[in-house]
Amino acid sequence: MPKPYPKEFREDVVRVAENREPGVTVEQIAKDLGVHPMTLTKWLARSRAAEKSTESGAPMPADQAAELRELRARNRLLEQEVEVLRRATAYLSQAHLPGKGSTRS
Repeated sequence: MPKPYPKEFREDVVRVAENREPGVTVEQIAKDLGVHPMTLTKWLARSRAAEKSTESGAPMPADQAAELRELRARNRLLEQEVEVLRRATAYLSQAHLPGKGSTRS
């Protein structure tokens, strides 16, 4: 049986999937992050179920609300860092494309 993914990794992957841009599929995100698409789908379903239970139940305790705010801020920062890395990758991959050729021998 494969080793389970760490909780922090699962939470990060779910957060990325939930905040994906329009047109980006769960399968693409799963492939990019090295997770099977069905696994990610199950994680998303669990996350939505847990979210529903907290919305319909009692208010969230103050410590959990503070942690949620902190995690959302961290998520925004990480998303910005990922976008910078994507742009850098695109730029650098174009820098290595063969040009029209060198005039030097």
